[in-house]
Amino acid sequence: MKRLLPFLRWWPLQRDALRADIVAGISVALVLVPQSMAYAQLAGMPAYYGLYAGFLPVIVAALWGSSSQLATGPAAVSSILTASALVPLATLGSEQFVALAILLAFMVGTIQLVLALCRMGNVVSFLSHPVILGFTSAAAIIIGLSQLNKLLGLPLGRSDFFLGDVCRMLLQLPDTHLPSLAIGVGAMAVIWGFRRWLPRWPGVLVAVALGTTISWAIGFERNGSAPVEAFGDPRVLAIARDYQQAAARLRELDVRIDGLRAEAAPALSRSDALTRRHELELKQLERSDVERENAQRLRDLRQLVFHATTAPDGSIASLDPSGSSGEATRQTWRIRAIRGGTVHLSGGGEVVGAIPPGLPSPALPQFSWEALRSLLGAALVMALIGFVEAVSIGKAMAARTRQRIDANQELLGQGLANIAGSLTQAFPTMGSFSRSAVNISAGARTGLSSVVTGALMLVTLLALTPMLYHLPQAVLAAVIMMAITSLIGFRAMNHAWRAHRHDGIAAWTTFFAALLLAPAIDYGVLLGAALAILLYLYRTMRPRMAVLALHPDGTLRDARLHDLPTSRQLVVLRFDGSLYFANVPYFEDCVLAEVAAAPDAREVLIVADGINAIDASGVEVLEHLSDRLAASGATLSLCGVKLQVMEVFERTGLCAKIGVANLFRTSGQAMEAIAQRTPGAAIDTRRAT
Repeated sequence: MKRLLPFLRWWPLQRDALRADIVAGISVALVLVPQSMAYAQLAGMPAYYGLYAGFLPVIVAALWGSSSQLATGPAAVSSILTASALVPLATLGSEQFVALAILLAFMVGTIQLVLALCRMGNVVSFLSHPVILGFTSAAAIIIGLSQLNKLLGLPLGRSDFFLGDVCRMLLQLPDTHLPSLAIGVGAMAVIWGFRRWLPRWPGVLVAVALGTTISWAIGFERNGSAPVEAFGDPRVLAIARDYQQAAARLRELDVRIDGLRAEAAPALSRSDALTRRHELELKQLERSDVERENAQRLRDLRQLVFHATTAPDGSIASLDPSGSSGEATRQTWRIRAIRGGTVHLSGGGEVVGAIPPGLPSPALPQFSWEALRSLLGAALVMALIGFVEAVSIGKAMAARTRQRIDANQELLGQGLANIAGSLTQAFPTMGSFSRSAVNISAGARTGLSSVVTGALMLVTLLALTPMLYHLPQAVLAAVIMMAITSLIGFRAMNHAWRAHRHDGIAAWTTFFAALLLAPAIDYGVLLGAALAILLYLYRTMRPRMAVLALHPDGTLRDARLHDLPTSRQLVVLRFDGSLYFANVPYFEDCVLAEVAAAPDAREVLIVADGINAIDASGVEVLEHLSDRLAASGATLSLCGVKLQVMEVFERTGLCAKIGVANLFRTSGQAMEAIAQRTPGAAIDTRRAT
């Protein structure tokens, strides 16, 4: 029953565990509400769809997953991948776009479910512990830096180079919004204080409650609006007008693209199908260029700080980025958005704001063969990346809680979560590193914490949205930043370096790759995993090969290490590694090199107790060595051959090739037999073991 219903392993719940899960679930829910809306917009969806993605998928993944602390739901990676997959197929935010996103979630979940039923979870075995360490540390830093703008009250642009965006934001440090910084630092101090002196108290909840109350009391949020013509600087006004014109052009292109898509289906069988498709591609390329240029204009405008001159009725009459004389107010403003002919301004700190209430209506995704074919590649990539992310995060959490992660079970949980989400109008979801960090930091013991989170998302959608309006984003940033500090594992990565240089290289390469490639940190994980595999193969390509000689204590030991004399007519070698296609050239070269260094040698003994496995290439090289040594008047012998290797010898006829008389159980037996048949090789072999 626990295999079929894995959530039964939570029971019976102790009182302390229940209390910890409830506190953790509430803490994650308070982070998830604003995050889900932001990630929905990142995915190109209306903001309230993020709340749908944060409801049922969170619960289902916890009930059927393996990790007790993994927080599933809308995530930055899944949102970015969703947008990049659907932009070529539909207009951002349109009904068709939303329908495709829901269908994509269903396809991702179906692929993950099929992989789970086929027991394909072992793919994560390629993620070594050093790779997970590097990924965890880089992800923690990226998450912390991504919250820095909320703490400082500064805009953070979005591009393909995350660190560049952070550097551009830091250039605006003189414009830091001091109330945001004060509230954020205060929240961090509250959380740290409770963690230090009252660890059993819900410090996160206290910080959120205090921050929300203070925000409401002081009027932390302040919004305003002005016409575009209010910009006093001609250059700023020109950028704003260019933005308006480009926005109008985008609307025209959307209409034309939708029309071409509608015409494409019936035109497929006509001679002008190719022309229609070509025009559609050109319009899509034009739209992409216009959208990219307009996004840059908005980023440039949002980096400016304006002083306002007010009219007698209190409205904003003019905006000057360099300040103005006369009736310029001390209040500074930043641009939030430009819609139509109106500039929407922010003069205070950012808060969660209004959340649309209501529940998603259960419905099946809209299926079509054209959509399924177009989304198949993206769905496969997202399914694999989502699985790797979930298991990587789960393993990072398990390293602290000493729990065991079942990759197949986690794959099943993620698949069911995406399928359930698609039935309740959610876009694709996956494990969230930041919310998992909040979850474990708040003391989560079982997956019940995620069930509490999902239940609170349900209550939020129904009744609690007004209560979260004044919650400062700076407080949420403080919660996340305090949660991820313990996940930066520089000391652990240095320990991996001391254990083996290759492990250290894999860990630090993954760390820097994920950091530099952000926001596409998945490529850092894949790069680290590939490097770890290559380094492992490199190690197995050149395993240790030692020339042995008789030690005074009667054992065969490394002749070079212990400075022992060797026999001129006997070469004894030990190979420490499996003999397979990648290292057989090295093995053969080492044997022939030692035989060439002892031209009078008539016996070559391979101590094979370090060979755990052998493949067809290994069998072939032993056959060649036997023939080559026999042609030069020498005999090849092996001792200490393990059972699984001897079975391969027997199946391939290698035993007959080498000769049963040349295969020995121990090195002592081999040395005695060699001494009897080759008197010149006789050294004191009676004590050899």
